[in-house]
Amino acid sequence: MKHSLLKWELWGIAFIFFSGSALHFLFAATGNWPPIGAIAAVNESVWEHLKIIFWPALTWGLVEYRFLKESRRNFWWVKAISIYAMPIAISVVFYTYTAIVGHSILAIDIITFGLAAAVGQLISYKMMTGQEMPSWLNFIGILLIIILGTAYIVFTYLPPHWNIFLDKGAGKYGILKWIQY
Repeated sequence: MKHSLLKWELWGIAFIFFSGSALHFLFAATGNWPPIGAIAAVNESVWEHLKIIFWPALTWGLVEYRFLKESRRNFWWVKAISIYAMPIAISVVFYTYTAIVGHSILAIDIITFGLAAAVGQLISYKMMTGQEMPSWLNFIGILLIIILGTAYIVFTYLPPHWNIFLDKGAGKYGILKWIQY
């Protein structure tokens, strides 16, 4: 089982990386279609870059759930931990290196995105092959995933005026400021 699970988690890294990369450009590719903004990056804020790792990670988790029946004992708790680890990893690396060099560097941002996907998926593997935890934690995991997904959607359309939501290049927050009525 461990070998099969490891393959799934490694394939998940690639899926999350490439799907997240596609989500970076999807909003513009659809002519800034507002509904697609719920899952695609609508600007260059840190928040939007965290969102584009969440949806592929969740999608991959749903695929895994379907096929990894033997690994379901702590599945949603584990996936919640791994899904939260990814944006945390991105944030820590991004804010640390930009504090040091004073600006973002695209190559480092891309590498960070891939590494965050790897961190999340490897945490998932390690936890699923580790000690069994109480089954009620799966309920908590599902709740945590729903809360984070809801936050990504709500704060895309109604972002607080905090630095994490600011597209510094455009000087704008979220999606509503981009739409012309």
